[in-house]
Parts: sequence; structure tokens; C-alpha cells
Amino acid sequence: MVVLNMQPLAVGQVMKQSESILDIKDLTVSRSGKVVLNKVDLAVKKGEFIGLVGPNGSGKSTLLLAILGVLKAQQGTIDIYGHKPMSRNILGKIGWVSQAAAVMPKNVRITVRELIQLGTLNSRNMFLRRRSIHREKVDRAMEMVGLEGVGDHDIARLSGGQRQRAVIGRALASEAEFILLDEPLVGIDRNSRNSLLKLLDKLCHDENKTILMVSHDLAAIRQTAHRMIYLEESIRFDGPTQEFPDLTSLAGLRGIEPVHGHEHETNIPNSIVIHTDNAELSKKEEE
Repeated sequence: MVVLNMQPLAVGQVMKQSESILDIKDLTVSRSGKVVLNKVDLAVKKGEFIGLVGPNGSGKSTLLLAILGVLKAQQGTIDIYGHKPMSRNILGKIGWVSQAAAVMPKNVRITVRELIQLGTLNSRNMFLRRRSIHREKVDRAMEMVGLEGVGDHDIARLSGGQRQRAVIGRALASEAEFILLDEPLVGIDRNSRNSLLKLLDKLCHDENKTILMVSHDLAAIRQTAHRMIYLEESIRFDGPTQEFPDLTSLAGLRGIEPVHGHEHETNIPNSIVIHTDNAELSKKEEE
């Protein structure tokens, strides 16, 4: 098995002198009686852009849901800004963009502005008449995601990439500092993908947002993230993007030996599908 540096390493000034906003220790989570996350340790610092990759069913979405407090841990602790998940003290600080967030039924009539405005509402201000403050937050969020010119358009009329921007705008309208994204690049074309990645990079660098993004698009992650994590029940790699292993080494992380006589072939099960520009990290099991 290939042994790689498992410690989160400093990448530029983003990771050197920034505060830790997420600390996970010894986290174990089971779903339907099966252990999905096993003794996961993870620290995230303010201003980081982290790409989270791994095979289908490896625990990526489960980890995000545990951070949000939707799933309970059987073991271990999660601290966000020094508080437990779903604490009132972190209300509005966490933004969530799910896999299906940008999929809107055609019969749902809601404008871009109305959708983003939902991000300004929470249990503390839902009944307050502070429309001017809400309007400023919405205008700012629309500007940040580049949708200020389509605020009155129905969401259903927008492209997949624009809908994803609108959903991210909703998170920004809540003034979220830590944004969790679960497969935001699924179902959008290459131009929309590149545009969305530029937006996320800008949010990280110019707005000092912290981003944790799950994606099967390995090329996209490498293009934007400062740090990459390979998760498969436990964390197998955690380090700077430029040190993320090649496909053969990645197979080694899973304890898979190269096929005899073919150093670049591996017995990687069908469950692994991590897309790259020119290939997929996948290999059919021998019949």
C-alpha cells in the first residue's frame, strides 16, 4: 500500500495564519447499520478551498450531512466555530448547496431574486420588517454570483449553471462564511462549470469564504482547490492539491496491487468513478 503524507499542509498564506473553523475528531457514522465513516479526523481553516473526492458510497455526502448536524455520530466530535452542529450560535454561518439544489420543477414559479431572498430568512428575523436590510443582502449576493441582470427571471428559464449560481447566491445572502457544496458541477456544461469554478475561487480569495466541495470531477477539483482529501470510510489522503497522487498511487491508497506485468493497470472495483479530463479512474473487475 502506498503511504502518503496524511497531515494537512500549509498552502500559501491562506492556511498559515488563519483560524480553525471546523474540528472533527474520531468521527464514526453509520447508516442502515453499516459504518460509512470510521474514525475521521479533519481540521478546516478559514479561507481554505478544499476538494473532497472518493468513490460512490465512500462517505462524502455523509460527512457533509454530519457537519450540518443532519446525521448523528455514533462516536467522535464535531465543532464548528467552537460550537456543535445546528447550534443557534452558528445560525447563518453555514451555507449548504445539495446535489439536487439547482433542479427546479418547471411548474415552480419563483424568480432569482425571490430564491436568493430566502437565504436572508431564519428563525431570528423571519417576522421582522427590515426589508431594506434584506434587499441590500440580496443585491450584494446577486452581484457576487453575477446574476444582477436576471433577478426578475423565473429560475426555470435559467441554464443549469445559472441555477447553481442562484442557489449559491441564496447561501451568500445568509452571509454564510463556510459553504458546503455536494456535487455542484453535475448536469452543467463545460462553460458553466468553468464559470462556476471561477466564482467559487473568487469567493474564497476575494471574500475570504471557506469552501468544502464534493465532486467526482477530479480535473475541476485540481483546477481550483488548495487542498484535496480522498475519503473512503476514512481519510486516505489529505494534503496540497499539487501533491494529490496519480491514478496508480491512488489505487495503492485503497490497498489495491497493480495487475502483474502491467504497472499502470489496477484492479479498481466498478464503484470508483472519479472523472478526469482525459479518463475516468475506473477499472472493471476481471470476469
